[in-house]
Amino acid sequence: MRSFFKNVLANIVAIIILCAVFFIFFIMMLVFSSMGSDKSVTVKKNSVLTINLKTNIIDSPTEEQMDLFGLGNQNKNVLLYDVLEAINKAKTDDNIKGISIETDDLNAGLTQIDDLRNAIEDFKKSGKFVYAYGNGVSQSAYYLGSVADQYYLHPAGGIELKGLSTEVTFFKDFADKYGIGIEVIRHGKFKSAVEPFLRNDISPENKEQLSTLLNDLWKNTSYKMAASRKIDTAQFRTVVDSLYGMIPEQGLKYKLADKLIQKSEYEDLLKTKLNVKDKEKLNKISLTNYISSFADEDQSGEKVAVLYASGSINNGDEYNDIHSEKYVKYIKKLQEDDKVKAVVFRINSPGGSANASDEILFELQQLKKIKPLIVSFGDYAASGGYYVAMAADKIYSEPNTLTGSIGVFGVLPYYKDIANKNGIRADVVATNANSMYYSGLNGVTPYGVNMMTKSVEGTYKRFVHFVTQNRKKTFEQIDNVGGGRVWSGVRAKEIGLVDELGTLNDAVKFAAQKAGVKSYYVESYPKRITPFEQIFKDLNEEDVSARIIKNKIGKSNYEILQQITDKKLQSEVKMEMPYQIRITTN
Repeated sequence: MRSFFKNVLANIVAIIILCAVFFIFFIMMLVFSSMGSDKSVTVKKNSVLTINLKTNIIDSPTEEQMDLFGLGNQNKNVLLYDVLEAINKAKTDDNIKGISIETDDLNAGLTQIDDLRNAIEDFKKSGKFVYAYGNGVSQSAYYLGSVADQYYLHPAGGIELKGLSTEVTFFKDFADKYGIGIEVIRHGKFKSAVEPFLRNDISPENKEQLSTLLNDLWKNTSYKMAASRKIDTAQFRTVVDSLYGMIPEQGLKYKLADKLIQKSEYEDLLKTKLNVKDKEKLNKISLTNYISSFADEDQSGEKVAVLYASGSINNGDEYNDIHSEKYVKYIKKLQEDDKVKAVVFRINSPGGSANASDEILFELQQLKKIKPLIVSFGDYAASGGYYVAMAADKIYSEPNTLTGSIGVFGVLPYYKDIANKNGIRADVVATNANSMYYSGLNGVTPYGVNMMTKSVEGTYKRFVHFVTQNRKKTFEQIDNVGGGRVWSGVRAKEIGLVDELGTLNDAVKFAAQKAGVKSYYVESYPKRITPFEQIFKDLNEEDVSARIIKNKIGKSNYEILQQITDKKLQSEVKMEMPYQIRITTN
């Protein structure tokens, strides 16, 4: 017996030592990785700025995810603003002779790609070349690559050029089959976030808004691709409808590509363009390294702050997404910083909690009393994401921003029928008439539904009130374009929901002008957190489980699962957009 306990104890000690060694090794890896990223980068003469597969473009530092389950991911996150600054700087950098776009996929939103294309178009005015190469090319990657002077495709490759579509998943029949009740209260016939719980097919209103929205986005996107490739718009439509891009020879025939060559032949072509001898090395510099080469340039004096707000809006004090307590602190800090002369609030959000959105809006209104506040929209500025913009002096939207969705809803799921079928029931003992107005087992009382309806209606009126103040329109005018309907940025400008169509750079320049500042630098908020903080900030059982599930079933499937399991949907009035639109599906 004594020998047995000795062996058990020895094994326990061995496991502890092994875990400690692993932990120390892991920490050392992070330290060396951080040290390596801080090394100064020198741009060699006769270099090509490369946009490659390892470039992960994000709108905000809060979008960065680094965890124990993603250590093998070598993609490097770069902020969109930094990328645009890099391309602008490369335009006049004598060491940079051209840009090479070498990406089969692109982790960037539609408006981000628009900004990249615009920056590259401006770069081309310098007379420097822009080439692109692809193999199995996604639609988003081709949208960016089509801006190049020449597009080269692998002989066995293809281009997934297919147009835009959306798929709406419905849960009503599933809920009915398994005895799950869902009480829904909403304002706005276009507020389709709750439609999957109410119907088993798409409503005419939702189909109308989705069709209009997708056609608006595709019209703008397809026109740019066709114009860049010098293809007639009617012929381009035929090419897309017929999926000709998937066959390399067809892609070449219909001018989607200029030549079919191997990647090594493309490298030789770049060498020839730069007059580099065969045995000499081609000097390529990635976007991330190029940004590092000038990131430490002098930043002193007055500044324009860009406060990024990306993700869903929630109560709380967490770093990722948009949590009201955290953003109240950010806004107050900017308000008190005398060096900050103006603030640009960059929104990329489909909305979320009505209460959290209201907290953020109030603090922004206080900031506006002291400093110019300009709002810039990214991919999404819908529902709560649009609501928080109502403190702005001026609103800039991208043409393809999903904008508006002025509407409110509440969802109360309950499981009375399925519980009863399985021999589970519950009695209620309470002190007051509505102490248990809502229960997962007994559902919602009629009075509870009545009060939730009043809450939703009151929140909608408050939403429209702030919009009427900012947009200088009547309640009826806003209500007519509200009702939960989502608009493209172009249409939002036409109906007066935004002031200008423009980029983040346009918003920054206007903010500086409004503040009367001629010499300034731009500083981003919130600040990036360290790798240690990224990994351990949410290292709890629930978060770890969620990440394991997401890695197993994929991001898209995980988002569907969230729709029916997310606790944040329950017992809370929401300002949230019903869906996300991506330029490609992978």
